[in-house]
Amino acid sequence: MNTKIILRKEIKLSSVQEKMIVSGWGEETLANSVVEKMTYFSDGLKVNGYLAYPKDQSQKYPCVIWCRGGIGNAGAIDEFNARGIFGQIASWGYVVLASQYRGNAGSEGKDEFGGGDVNDVINLISLADEIDCADKSLWGIEGWSRGGMMTYLALTKTNIFKAAIVIGGIANLKCNADESKFMKHLYEHTIGKDSLGDFKDKCESRSIINFPEKLCRTTPMLLLHGTSDDRVLVHDPIDLSEKLKAINHPHKLVLFEGGDHFLKKHRAEVTELRKEWLGKYLKQF
Repeated sequence: MNTKIILRKEIKLSSVQEKMIVSGWGEETLANSVVEKMTYFSDGLKVNGYLAYPKDQSQKYPCVIWCRGGIGNAGAIDEFNARGIFGQIASWGYVVLASQYRGNAGSEGKDEFGGGDVNDVINLISLADEIDCADKSLWGIEGWSRGGMMTYLALTKTNIFKAAIVIGGIANLKCNADESKFMKHLYEHTIGKDSLGDFKDKCESRSIINFPEKLCRTTPMLLLHGTSDDRVLVHDPIDLSEKLKAINHPHKLVLFEGGDHFLKKHRAEVTELRKEWLGKYLKQF
């Protein structure tokens, strides 16, 4: 077999950190899952990420790709948060694969913010060949913030996903860049501003609002967003939902009144909605 996973190492936390995981994500997260750091090949680059799976290895489990937010190392997932975030999903009965994206957290290459780095998401799919407990016929995908944009773009490239979840996701880079100086600075720093026209073209080509018809029509999407999100404005999911309705794309939009970008005050409800969505579409078979 032509191995694509270069390195796997289980995450070990201190007893104090483990107590914090239980407090933040529940006892089942710590007791019923294993989370590993990994390095894998993506387009010939060595890219770092994470792998998580249930501790019970007696059966095969659906796979979920998780797309992080942020730009560069801002938003990179550290070992503690990986143990909580990915361990929780794994404890629900899934194999979880996540990328830090090229150029970040010690990975080779350059973060392109929705350019070639989308392949770092797609290339996680083939890693399931090397995971004994992975059910390679059942796939879901989840993305937060910038990870929402990565999720949308991934859904234009493959029909493998039976469910998708986007939280605080970017659907329209141009609008956010026009309306937020902070976001425009981040976009220009990552995408580049060699010329105004080039920057505009890149924003439009990475904004799913411009081509929702290219999304896989068999992938139902759950869109979660806070009405007081000041990073990715709430009209992003609202505008996208209207376009999805026009083409009869299966989706559900849930807005949280007063919710911020991270939906901190709505964590329990968000967790339950995510768990239900994955269970509905990945465990019905």
